[in-house]
Amino acid sequence: MANERYVIRGGVEGRERLRLLAEVAGPTTRALLARAGVGPGATCLDVGCGGGDVTIELARMAGPTGRALGVDLDDVKLGIARSEAAQAGIANVAFAAHDVTTWEPAQPFDVVYARFLLTHLQDPAALLAAVCRHVRPGGVVIVEDIDFRGHFAEPDCPALTRFVELYTEVVRRRGADANIGPKLPGLLRGAGLDDVQMNLVHIAALDGGIKLLTALTYETITEPVLADGLAAPDELRASIEALHAFARDPHTVLAGPRIVQAWARVAA
Repeated sequence: MANERYVIRGGVEGRERLRLLAEVAGPTTRALLARAGVGPGATCLDVGCGGGDVTIELARMAGPTGRALGVDLDDVKLGIARSEAAQAGIANVAFAAHDVTTWEPAQPFDVVYARFLLTHLQDPAALLAAVCRHVRPGGVVIVEDIDFRGHFAEPDCPALTRFVELYTEVVRRRGADANIGPKLPGLLRGAGLDDVQMNLVHIAALDGGIKLLTALTYETITEPVLADGLAAPDELRASIEALHAFARDPHTVLAGPRIVQAWARVAA
């Protein structure tokens, strides 16, 4: 699960963007976890946990008799996650730097979860095959990921269209798939899982929320866009400023990517 091809800026700045993402996607993710059966006593693994927002949610749902472990390769985000969990008084959560394709936990988990991770990988099927080894028989694998084609705006916003084009291309050039969401059920079946289910979420707003998150994400892909020669600095700067202006206008509508939620069980 190497992170050298991850196109969105990490570290402290990346953590702040993930904090906003947690606010935007939190309600639908919590509903997904409940629907998939996460409950008291569960042992949970959050793969590619970032700032740990979902890891902490898993720990809360698991309660004092359960636990949650968040794994990632970004040590800065992991440090922030540990500090925030301690400040919140969440005792049944831990964070560690692991590559789940090679790491072997001491005990299998009841729940393995990943959000917006597979879209950045050259071989998402290999990642799923690896995490399935970490789930006990009867346990559940839960994934959420994007279909970047889902963005829309009213009125039309050329800056949003350009952002979708640039993001999709920098991800493609790194061997990954910005539109992987609809493929999740097939990937779960391909991993040999049973009882595959799915749900579709599409978040839109008039003010703040997904509008701000979209503009901030545009900012965080500046380096790969310029490195790949996909836009000139002046054009990119103007396009980002135009999207921020569109996002600040409470009379405009902006929708983010479609989010596919899928879950399935390891054979008992």
